[in-house]
Amino acid sequence: MASSKIKSLYICSECGHESAKWYGRCPSCGEWNTMNEEVRETTKSTSAVAAQRSKPSALPVRISEITTEDEQRYYTGLKELDRVLGGGIVKGSLVLLGGDPGIGKSTILLQICNHLGKILRILYISGEESKRQIKLRAERLNVNSDNLYIMTETDIEVITDRIQNESPDLVMIDSIQTMNYRELSSSPGSVTQVRECTNMLMRTSKALDIPCIVVGHVNKDGAIAGPKVLEHIVDAVLYFEGDKQMSYRILRAVKNRYGSTNEIGVFQMNDTGLSEVENPSLMLLSGRPKNVSGTCVACTMEGSRPILAEIQGLVTNSGYGNPRRMSTGCDYNRMSMLLAVLEKRCGYFFSSLDAYVNVIGGLRLDEPATDLALALALVSSLKDIVVPEDLMAFGEVGLTGEIRSVSHAALRVIEAARLGFKRCILPYHNLKNLVLPKDCSIEMIAVHNIREAVSALGG
Repeated sequence: MASSKIKSLYICSECGHESAKWYGRCPSCGEWNTMNEEVRETTKSTSAVAAQRSKPSALPVRISEITTEDEQRYYTGLKELDRVLGGGIVKGSLVLLGGDPGIGKSTILLQICNHLGKILRILYISGEESKRQIKLRAERLNVNSDNLYIMTETDIEVITDRIQNESPDLVMIDSIQTMNYRELSSSPGSVTQVRECTNMLMRTSKALDIPCIVVGHVNKDGAIAGPKVLEHIVDAVLYFEGDKQMSYRILRAVKNRYGSTNEIGVFQMNDTGLSEVENPSLMLLSGRPKNVSGTCVACTMEGSRPILAEIQGLVTNSGYGNPRRMSTGCDYNRMSMLLAVLEKRCGYFFSSLDAYVNVIGGLRLDEPATDLALALALVSSLKDIVVPEDLMAFGEVGLTGEIRSVSHAALRVIEAARLGFKRCILPYHNLKNLVLPKDCSIEMIAVHNIREAVSALGG
């Protein structure tokens, strides 16, 4: 005997929220016109239920009896990627790689195949391109490995069966939005299809101890298309950032069960694929103007790596009744707060002026330690004071105008000295506990508040 039940659900394509009735606006994420109808049919047989109940359950094991001696990571041949992954690809892991179209997701997968194909059998499954298209792209990237097998298929059941029969050492899926589970009536790319296909890949990957890299498209807001539960299923979530019109790409981990989520990898797109940028600070500071007001160098920490970036500020007369505020690469609310602090504590009036802030190189600065450099760039543009090109500043600015101490001050100063900077403006409390190597020759300018920092520029 079998009981069948058909029901209709409305699922949000942005967050995966399920509802029995349709809403114009999703009750969970607040997006408009994202509730899509899906029909589900559930069939349960009494024999299947009885078999499930009689199936023996897994037995608990003492944690002291579990060994990790056979733990192994596969090095991808790209040090920047290995840094983000925490040291390489872990066996049995499921990695989700997301990013805008054309930013380099498929390119970096083939580059991984070129290196790991020397020692591993790799199965590359594509639901978007034909075998000939993949071959043409592989020739352009100089990828030619006898251990690389190409498969063009969208049926997830056929794919999992092939993985079980072939038992490759590494599997790549491009992309998860093209995969289809025949038991579901919804179309490929829907919330249900993406979730169930990822679940099947996860179970296969864990059961056979085969690492799997899955490519995921992003929506208009930059998040991976599909519900948030997709990110909960996988072991690591990597995002490619950067404007596809520019050559630089930043790979960032937002989730990683086997490493830190603070590390980033920097790549440059060229004719032969993605090349690593081992010194991002030098790249971000190349072409920096000299003897020009409105620019200051800041130092931000990305994991264990200090990165120097140029912040540019422009303050000009407003041609409208309400002054404009625009920020690219930094938080808009943070910039507005700093403008208010400069006006209240230092007497610089920005109320009737337009203010623009830009971080060069496409890098996004979210760390409060960049507040001081941002404030100095704005004051430099307002007073037309040139910030010396050999000066770097870091520190958090409070609402009372004080300069608060930040972490990893020694690493920031050493990185600035290595790139040829001669002076550094830093919080006074950081200088008291600062320990530097003997060969690090850089002048320290310790400040208590924003007034002292501006006075150091001659403002």
